[in-house]
Amino acid sequence: MVRRTALLLAAVLGVALAAPGAATAAEACAPVDWGSGDEVAASGTQGALTNVRAGQHECFDRLVFDFSGVNEGYSVGYVSEVTQEGSGNVVPLRGGGKLQVAVSSPAYDGGGNPTYTPADRRELVDVTGYATFRQAAWAGSFEGRTTIGLGTRARLPFRVFTLPGRVVVDVAHTW
Repeated sequence: MVRRTALLLAAVLGVALAAPGAATAAEACAPVDWGSGDEVAASGTQGALTNVRAGQHECFDRLVFDFSGVNEGYSVGYVSEVTQEGSGNVVPLRGGGKLQVAVSSPAYDGGGNPTYTPADRRELVDVTGYATFRQAAWAGSFEGRTTIGLGTRARLPFRVFTLPGRVVVDVAHTW
C-alpha cells in the first residue's frame, strides 16, 4: 500500500522513483579517487611516442599516448598556461582548464628521426562534440620528454594510469 501510494504521488508530481539499490547516472559517474592535483610517475625505461588518440566515454573523455617500447613516466597537471618544450612559448588552448601533459618519451628515435609527427600541431585529435575536451595541441618534444596541452571545458577531476605501451589520461565530465 505504501509503495503504491508513493508511485501514485510520484506520477502526479512527475518524479521518477529509483529502484532500491539502483545508482543514479550522476552517482555512477562520480570520479572516485580522481582529483585536480598534479599526477607524476617516474620511469626508468622509455619508448618513443608513436601516436596520440582520444575517445569519449559515458563519464569521461580519454587521451591516450601510444609508444614503441615501454613508458610509465608522466607528469600531468593543471597550469595557467601550457608552454612549449625548449622555447617556453605559450601554447594557445581553448577551454576553461589547461592540462599540461608530459610523457617521459621523445617523439623521435635514437637517430633523431621523428616517430610521431602531428598533421596539425594545433589540433592533434578531433575532439568536436566531446563533453570535456576542447583541444589537444602539440607543445614539443625535447630532451626525451614530449608535452601536449589539453584544453578542457573546466578544471575537472582527472586520473592518469599506464597500460603496456600506453599512458592514459581520463578527464571527468563533472565533479
